[in-house]
Amino acid sequence: MDFRTKTEIEDFEHRLHHSDKILVMGSCFADHIGGRLKHMKFRTIVNPFGVLYNPLSIAEGLTRLTICQPFTEEELHEFPDGGWNTWLHHSHYSHPNKHTALSAINDSFSRASRLLAEADVLIITFGTAWVYHLNDTNKVVGNCHKIPERHFLRQHLHVQEIIDTYTILLQKIEKVNPKLRILFTVSPVRHLKDGLHGNQLSKSTLLLAIDDLCRTMPDQCYYFPAYEIVIDELRDYRFYAEDMAHPSKQAVDYVWQCFAKHFIDKETQSFMQQWEKVTRALEHQPFRPDSDEYQNFIVQVLTKIAELKEQYPYLEIEEEINRCHSLRRIDI
Repeated sequence: MDFRTKTEIEDFEHRLHHSDKILVMGSCFADHIGGRLKHMKFRTIVNPFGVLYNPLSIAEGLTRLTICQPFTEEELHEFPDGGWNTWLHHSHYSHPNKHTALSAINDSFSRASRLLAEADVLIITFGTAWVYHLNDTNKVVGNCHKIPERHFLRQHLHVQEIIDTYTILLQKIEKVNPKLRILFTVSPVRHLKDGLHGNQLSKSTLLLAIDDLCRTMPDQCYYFPAYEIVIDELRDYRFYAEDMAHPSKQAVDYVWQCFAKHFIDKETQSFMQQWEKVTRALEHQPFRPDSDEYQNFIVQVLTKIAELKEQYPYLEIEEEINRCHSLRRIDI
């Protein structure tokens, strides 16, 4: 007897290969999945603007990437959260020095813009259908940067508003990169400040908009049910963090396993198994790091890394190679 309802997941028509280039944008859940892709050495950029929760801010960032429009000093503001930043970027870009902040913002932007033009897959994770309009300009902001809420107008997006925005956006993206496939997800992180009913309304709005886009553009748009996996299949508070809003590591691990099974090809899954052994070996804490036994173990790890590099020449594994060399005795 099965005591749970398993999520039906359609296999991705164009399964990801390890050589694919991937851009990931959206909520903090996008950070989780994007982080797994980077850990497995996919050529991936994750959230070049930092975490963005609402569809309109994500669309604004992607639109700028398609037209390669860097940020200017005039777009920077000095915020209470720690320095200079834009209304679009996450607070981790904030810096007390205006020029340092702008340099970091545009360095990240340039890398992402180049990647978008040649990427194979764009993963977009919507977090909420609520947006904040700045009262002075009516601009939708990606981050409020600890500015008091009285300076904003909070609005719940309509389904059609999201559809219209992304229909135009995806047409622009197609002109820049016709081969790009867009994979939508909805974050399973619950926005409890909206109340349980309000959170469901928000997530439903996002799901309806994505469903319409996938139906009208089936060759370009796809959906991965991360939300359904956590909310329905893992419907137990043991799969949540202490705040009862974010999925636990165990839940994220399970979502990643589902993603890999249905969206990543067999050859790459084989590589991932091999690479996981390498990373676990490097995390091993020996009792005697200078022993011959451990030194031979490190040589074996280096040999395995070299074999993988020969098989996958594009791998960026200098960090792991340097880590191995730092663990070796000088006299070897």
